Amino acid sequence: MLKLDIVHDLQSVYRKLVDSTSRPGLISDLRKEAALVEEEAKKGCSASTLLIALTLFDQEVSFKVFSPQADSVTQTINQLTYAKPADSKKADFLLILQDAEKGCFEEAINNAKAGTLKNPHASSFIIAEVESVTSGEALLLKGPGIHTTELISLDINEKWMESRQEKNKEYPLGIDLIFIDQNHQLLCLPRTTQITRNRVIEWDM
Repeated sequence: MLKLDIVHDLQSVYRKLVDSTSRPGLISDLRKEAALVEEEAKKGCSASTLLIALTLFDQEVSFKVFSPQADSVTQTINQLTYAKPADSKKADFLLILQDAEKGCFEEAINNAKAGTLKNPHASSFIIAEVESVTSGEALLLKGPGIHTTELISLDINEKWMESRQEKNKEYPLGIDLIFIDQNHQLLCLPRTTQITRNRVIEWDM
């Protein structure tokens, strides 16, 4: 049985999602809310991933889970949210769990719906569990919601930036990314955010 307050706690998660989406690079902390769904999350996914599903999913949306435990996680999310499982090319949400096989993230991006010119919001969200959103590869962000630039770090052992860039090349079409790490830290990268690798140039003295 869920311990969280469906209205109060999920509103808190939703506000953090909105804040991190409107201000790309802002890290939001979901540890307090995640502690309330730890029991349900033992069936395969992160408590934070389950929180986001509880916040955003309902009977009108569909989702696809990438994980060796996809069947049990899919069943749990379906029972709690009434969202329907779907093929990756049709799903509204694609969930890449921490134990997903290498290459699944890139596959998800390539298969994800990018919307249409008439309805660009008929696109997919990708929710990815990663090692860390506060350490790893340094990335530079630009775009709406960012004053000049924002420097972030992301620890994910996947090739994804090129695929994301290709998917998002015809704005307003594209996909939005939500990252959750092992410490229940949240990072959102909407389609409007430009991402480049922050390469350090070493000068010979």
